[in-house]
Amino acid sequence: MPKKVRSSSQTSRLLSLDVFRGATVAAMILVNDPGDWEHIYAPLEHSKWNGCTPTDLIFPFFLFIVGVSIVYAMERKALNPANHAKMLWTALRRGVVLIAISLAIQLILHPGFEHLRFPGVLQRIGVVFFICTVLYLKASQKVRDWLFAILLIGYYLLMTFVPVPDTGVASLIPETNMGAWVDRMVFTTNHLWNESHTWDPEGLLGTLPAIATGLFGIRVGNWLKRPNREDSVKVSWMFIYGVLAVVAGLIWDLFFPINKALWTSSFVLFAGGWATIALAFSYWIIDVQGHTHFTKFFLPFGANAITAYVLSDFVPHYINKIRIGGSSLYQILFQPYYSPNNASVASAVVMTLLIWVLMWILYVRKIIIKV
Repeated sequence: MPKKVRSSSQTSRLLSLDVFRGATVAAMILVNDPGDWEHIYAPLEHSKWNGCTPTDLIFPFFLFIVGVSIVYAMERKALNPANHAKMLWTALRRGVVLIAISLAIQLILHPGFEHLRFPGVLQRIGVVFFICTVLYLKASQKVRDWLFAILLIGYYLLMTFVPVPDTGVASLIPETNMGAWVDRMVFTTNHLWNESHTWDPEGLLGTLPAIATGLFGIRVGNWLKRPNREDSVKVSWMFIYGVLAVVAGLIWDLFFPINKALWTSSFVLFAGGWATIALAFSYWIIDVQGHTHFTKFFLPFGANAITAYVLSDFVPHYINKIRIGGSSLYQILFQPYYSPNNASVASAVVMTLLIWVLMWILYVRKIIIKV
């Protein structure tokens, strides 16, 4: 019989959460580093616009994990209000450092300020982490639930009913929606992501519902930490909660499409539901049933998630610069032996394993790089 590892109410760490974080980071590296961007299997690509692929779930899963982690990392200290000022300052510092890291990566890999992208993945993580920390420390769960609803409903009303100043009508089209207009006004067109510099998938307005994704994680984290509920009850309600969120997202999708780039309210519910289901399954298998033999691969990624993400920018960049007889390593090692799509995904798998080796070295030496 498998041995129960621990209860979430008895420890400040949750093995299933570490594994879930590690698996999410591994998936993020896999989809971000294909051998050939022109040849990618559909599940490993983001949706063109509306809709959702498995790849679209990776970033919201990470922000959901941020919310759950806030509970596990801060619950004890948060009980004493005297700790709050220091905790808020630490959260602000971490948020600023994440933004600085993202900008530094761009400047190192692509020197020059002219087209430096101001929004980004790390920027959104930093902002969501800080605001969710503030709300965790200074607001009750009831207030956070109201804010969750206000963010989702308010964002829906803003995006679908408020006319965009450029056009005079509300729009959910990439270049003409309210979020794109705000980003052009704030960042200017030189500092946005897409080639036409007219919109950005990690823009300012979309950060509002992204905060709701973090709040989703906080609610689930609070539920998992409850000492007066059996594990079977916790898992059952997480599955129910997750399924209901997915269904609600699909219903909302009928008039406010599931869209990762806009981070629509339906996308928050849909992705948050699947994240809750995934964490419930992981918690039951790993923490309750004690099946931990398969977790060792993911833990190094989970322990140094931001470091792994940063290396996933640098390692492929410099490996792709290596030339032997005028050919890249990808052209030598993968293209001649596989179909275009298989060569691309095989290269991505090798790159993920290479970064895992670096993370494993840090993990076995108990080196945790914190921002």
